[in-house]
Amino acid sequence: MDWNDNAEQAAFRAQVRDVIETRLPERYRRTHEEEGGAGWQSDRKSSDPVANQAAQDWAQALAERGWIAPHWPKEYGGAGLSPMEQFIFKQEMAQAQAPGVGGMGVSLLGPTLIVHGNDDQKAEHLPRILSGEVAWAEGYSEPGAGSDLASLQTRAVKDGDEYVINGQKIWTSGAHTADWLFALVRTDPDAPKHRGISFLMMDIHTPGLNVRPLINMAWQHGFNETFFEDVRVPVKNLVGEENRGWYVGASLLDFERSNIAGAIENRRLISNLVGYAKSEEGQQRSRLQQSDPLRHEIAEAHVQTEVLFNFSFRIISMQNRGLIPNYEASTSKLFNSELVQRIARLGTKVFGLYANLWERREPLAPMGGQFTRLYVTSIPRTIAAGSSEIQRNIIATRGLGLPRG
Repeated sequence: MDWNDNAEQAAFRAQVRDVIETRLPERYRRTHEEEGGAGWQSDRKSSDPVANQAAQDWAQALAERGWIAPHWPKEYGGAGLSPMEQFIFKQEMAQAQAPGVGGMGVSLLGPTLIVHGNDDQKAEHLPRILSGEVAWAEGYSEPGAGSDLASLQTRAVKDGDEYVINGQKIWTSGAHTADWLFALVRTDPDAPKHRGISFLMMDIHTPGLNVRPLINMAWQHGFNETFFEDVRVPVKNLVGEENRGWYVGASLLDFERSNIAGAIENRRLISNLVGYAKSEEGQQRSRLQQSDPLRHEIAEAHVQTEVLFNFSFRIISMQNRGLIPNYEASTSKLFNSELVQRIARLGTKVFGLYANLWERREPLAPMGGQFTRLYVTSIPRTIAAGSSEIQRNIIATRGLGLPRG
């Protein structure tokens, strides 16, 4: 593995940096240090003209180079970047904390339609994803089907040229700012649980489809619960074959696996924590001056961010050679999820009783309460996108060759 850019890669990296430096709207520069700050998907429909214009300007800057969908083939409006170029692009975007454009439509649904969709579906949906006209949300998890997703029960019954859907989804991220939803539904209740599932797309404003907010422990609205009451969806919105949706959905989860953004996020957290602790204010509100064990924990966390960074390099080097990461991606996901939690706990320990103050505008809250909020919001990291138990099973069976329990 070569950690250094060759001449062509270095030139591409410089181009990405130049676009970020010259075209990233001030709104995103101003808020990028705040977790949960301004996001493109919410800004695109904001009634605030500044936010709305920022979303349009940034989408235009990326669209001019095909960078809204850097991993899509050029024939579908993407940039057709090589795996290594995609890695560099994600790395620079994450370093600048520049928001992506297109959300799940770009990262998940688009690549899935390119592989499994028919020509009409591609023609209808891919251009609207790239233009920013339509944003998407994912309807996978249910109250009784999270880690064991194949046990989902939301039912779709064919009625002529429509499916009639009844059931419930939960943790539907971004549904309150989305225009369309892609979902896994059960079309054959008598089939084994991994079969009899179909992949459907639907307008989120379809009658009978109701989105209700879920507010997390940090008083943030990021996800929702979604109810289906006799929701009618055209059969033409079926992606792939009926009752074969599990395989369509599984291929969707294969995209975006390098996790370079996570590595950079963790590296930045440690760097910001150390920088603040060295400041005059930080010396008054942190325990680092009196605690060698905490200093050692920070050093250990920094080492772990470098380990995660190299996990990312391993994955992208495999993709660059035409290989498909499997347990390697699980290793990276597991390590990142638990590392974020360790760093969040470490930050609260560094600030001691000051960590009880976590309102952004509280003048005595260290770093605006960032680490306390991260401590609260990082709890689901080891559950979302495949729980740590599932990742360990994958590593054990596919990586170490251990028998299934």
